[in-house]
Amino acid sequence: MKTIDQYSSCTLCPRNCRVDRRISTGYCREKSSLQVARASLHMWEEPCISGTNGSGTVFFSGCNMGCIFCQNRKISRGEVGEQITTKRLVEIFFELEDKGANNINLVTGDMFIPTIAEAIEKARQQGIKVPFLFNTSSYLNPDSVKMLEGLIDIYLPDFKYIRDEDAIKYSNAPGYVGAAKASIEEMVSQCPECKFEPEVARNIREDAIMGDETGDTAAKAPKSAYEPGQLLIRRGVIVRHLLMPGMLIQAKMIVKYLYEKYGDSIYISLMNQFTPNGELAEHPEINRKVTESEYKSLVDYAAGLGVTNGYVQEGDTAKESFIPEFDCTGV
Repeated sequence: MKTIDQYSSCTLCPRNCRVDRRISTGYCREKSSLQVARASLHMWEEPCISGTNGSGTVFFSGCNMGCIFCQNRKISRGEVGEQITTKRLVEIFFELEDKGANNINLVTGDMFIPTIAEAIEKARQQGIKVPFLFNTSSYLNPDSVKMLEGLIDIYLPDFKYIRDEDAIKYSNAPGYVGAAKASIEEMVSQCPECKFEPEVARNIREDAIMGDETGDTAAKAPKSAYEPGQLLIRRGVIVRHLLMPGMLIQAKMIVKYLYEKYGDSIYISLMNQFTPNGELAEHPEINRKVTESEYKSLVDYAAGLGVTNGYVQEGDTAKESFIPEFDCTGV
């Protein structure tokens, strides 16, 4: 099937809109044409992803979720972004590799999986060397993930909820739990073991960091959410969970589920950076930051279960901004 035809009755996510995205938009607010809001080196991922050179992130516009606490509204609501061709996306991959990117990090590309798969195939045929990473909400149909088999080296899925009522209330995502479980299972089946290798130092332009071309020294050396690591992931699955205010029990249930099902074959990344976006007045129960004691309790619980393959965030990361400017840099 041709790539464009795979959008003719879209069923990439559990919403199963069956919209012909060649001519109109689905819930994700995107047609079949690629929309990209930024492409640059990014220093704020887990240390095995960013390393010291940075992760080559491509931020796609649109989103099939509806999180009321979203920090990336400009792109998730499709308000910014430039339309590009598949050929241009392949060029961006190589440009990021030339800047020293440790990987190509496809952020929220869920709506464009058929085109992304085609672009990766073409980049591989042209000799690209860096691994490809798929950064996703996990609100996908497993068959969509299967389209990426043999193309994605590293999966970075979220596991946001383990109670569907919360997924509906805070993200307007019915069926999220089953979809996330099935999608992550497919990701692990494709990449059943995490493999790492030492980072190789490369000579890269300082102004390539975060795509800055202004000479701003603060932008050249952004503070990382994590300390840079010496080992880079080259294959495998890292599941993220963002702890939300008042949802400690749910977070522990998610960690327990992941560890009992996958053990040490995956890494679990526990995040504490939830930040109110100024639009949560109707939801006072989450209209605050996560407390230090809540996060410590989650980390201690994971350690008590036996989780050793994982990442935690240190310090008051909720005060820091991990969100770049979505100004179409690098597009």
